[in-house]
Amino acid sequence: MIKNNSHKYAVSALCQVLQISRSTYYYEAKEKTDESTLIAAVVEIFKSSRNNYGTRKIKIKLAKKDYHISRRRIGRIMKRKGLVSNYTVAQYKPLADKSNESIEANLVNRQFNEQSPLNVEVSDLTYVRVGTGWNYVCVLIDLFNREIIGYSAGRNKDADLVAKAFARVKGNLNHIQVFHTDRGNEFKNKLIDETLEAFKIKRSLSTKGCPYDNAVAEATFKVIKTEFVKGYVFQSLEELKAELFDYVNWYNHHRIHSSLGYLTPNEHKSINLKKVV
Repeated sequence: MIKNNSHKYAVSALCQVLQISRSTYYYEAKEKTDESTLIAAVVEIFKSSRNNYGTRKIKIKLAKKDYHISRRRIGRIMKRKGLVSNYTVAQYKPLADKSNESIEANLVNRQFNEQSPLNVEVSDLTYVRVGTGWNYVCVLIDLFNREIIGYSAGRNKDADLVAKAFARVKGNLNHIQVFHTDRGNEFKNKLIDETLEAFKIKRSLSTKGCPYDNAVAEATFKVIKTEFVKGYVFQSLEELKAELFDYVNWYNHHRIHSSLGYLTPNEHKSINLKKVV
């Protein structure tokens, strides 16, 4: 309408009547250039680089083909076509999480060895790359034989993830005497309080800002990150859960531990329970 009447009225007046800005009119009126050849060139350069080149190198390669465009424009094309360089690594951004100020004591007091079965369970959470985002893994570890007795994986770092790890524990939860963790709010909330109260499990918390008070859980997650997580991108939460199940089974029944005299957690349990009998 504006274009058809611009020979009779000022564009600014027509824009004012129609309540649109002049910049919008000029942007819409501008002829759209055909980008198909350029897009094809970007895709071809990216694919020929074995998915390694980013905007900087693609810009240099395009210049040799007489395409002189900005890296920002190349970036928009790459995003539109789903082109992600192998050098683009997603960085985990820790969630803002205030530690709880509970007065609960540290019952474990770094007494990590010579514990009886199910006397003390320690726990922690870590993040895992799934697709282009992050999911979380929680494990429960028995100090008696370093066995992972409960585990879970989920999209959120919350109490529900911890509760699901408890749900995977085989046997009677009433046999657990102490549950020890750091001061993350996912461990200190109504849901976990009710779980511990229902099974008469005592709570033990690390000193604020002191990872050494939960050293076994920290060490276990270092192992998990190295052996299970490092260099692997899970495509879905379902894949993560399936692979975690397989890893925990291997960890408990096949992986030898120096802290157990180079026995597996399962072997250590079998030998020491026979001694008790």
